[in-house]
Amino acid sequence: MARICIYGAGAIGCYLGGRLAAGGAKVAFIGRRGIGEELRQHGLTLTHYDGRNWHVPPETVAFSTEPDAAASADLILVTVKSGSTVQAAAELAALAAPNAVVISFQNGIGNVDVLRAALPGRSVLAGMVPFNVIRRGPGGFHQASEGEPEVEDAAALAPFLADFTSAGFALRRHRDMLPVQWAKLLLNLNNAVNALSALPLQQELAQRAYRRCLALAQAEALALLKQAGIQPARLTPLPAGWIPALLRLPDALFARFARKMLAIDPSARSSMADDLAAGRRTEVDWINGEVVRLAQRLGGSAAVNERLTALVHQAEHSPRRWSGDALLAELGDASSSLRGIRRRDDRAGPH
Repeated sequence: MARICIYGAGAIGCYLGGRLAAGGAKVAFIGRRGIGEELRQHGLTLTHYDGRNWHVPPETVAFSTEPDAAASADLILVTVKSGSTVQAAAELAALAAPNAVVISFQNGIGNVDVLRAALPGRSVLAGMVPFNVIRRGPGGFHQASEGEPEVEDAAALAPFLADFTSAGFALRRHRDMLPVQWAKLLLNLNNAVNALSALPLQQELAQRAYRRCLALAQAEALALLKQAGIQPARLTPLPAGWIPALLRLPDALFARFARKMLAIDPSARSSMADDLAAGRRTEVDWINGEVVRLAQRLGGSAAVNERLTALVHQAEHSPRRWSGDALLAELGDASSSLRGIRRRDDRAGPH
């Protein structure tokens, strides 16, 4: 049986690894001491918003705080926060077996490239987790929204497909993951809005002012993706390009037409909101910051996403709860300023 290592036992890592272990796979977890003690006492309890549940007894959980546990793994699922990818890549370069398969199940676009650069000759694949996972008591992890793990297709995956099937995952494989990653990132642009709102996702998305903030961020990103020739994959019932218009609808109409978007556990928050609440560094530079970097590569600007990035960084040091109207005004001012600069540039003509 293949040995699977979860490199970064946070909420996503514990949920993925727990489901795989509950399905019978041999799984090792690498993470911080605190979560290790929790799992040794309580094991893993995995729950799903559709009512399914699984349990991994504490005596069967293999946990280590040291990266050496990855040395014997055939499959390594990297689930560390984006800010820890460089360190994880260096550790895996020294430890991972030459034939080990590595999948980056992380937010953002560029983490898989960091891993590939550090692990030449190994099979390193891009992956994506489309659902939210929230903590529910000691050892408890709850899938709060729909979706199945998505991964770049490769022949090297073949020995592990049965493990995912036994875990109840419909592992979705793609020849090109970049459109899938960008489609997920467009949805994740709400992480910053949700974190600044300090509300559960369901309550935040029920308020039009917050949705209009997200629509501004998404529309900006979509315009840049069109300029770059990247067509986001379709991860939702509506194409990505239609979602900003849906978000701008009045609350009653949005509730009617976006039932699936609101089908979230009432207590679920974005991982960025959890990071702010815990005083941790967020992943905003790998989410909204990716849009800013894309704009820079294209020789332009992304004022809305740049402002959201700055506001989250401010909140990391000095927490503030933004009302929807206040945040919308802040982002509208940033967007208007950029449009004004562009209009002045257009009138000036070529230099």
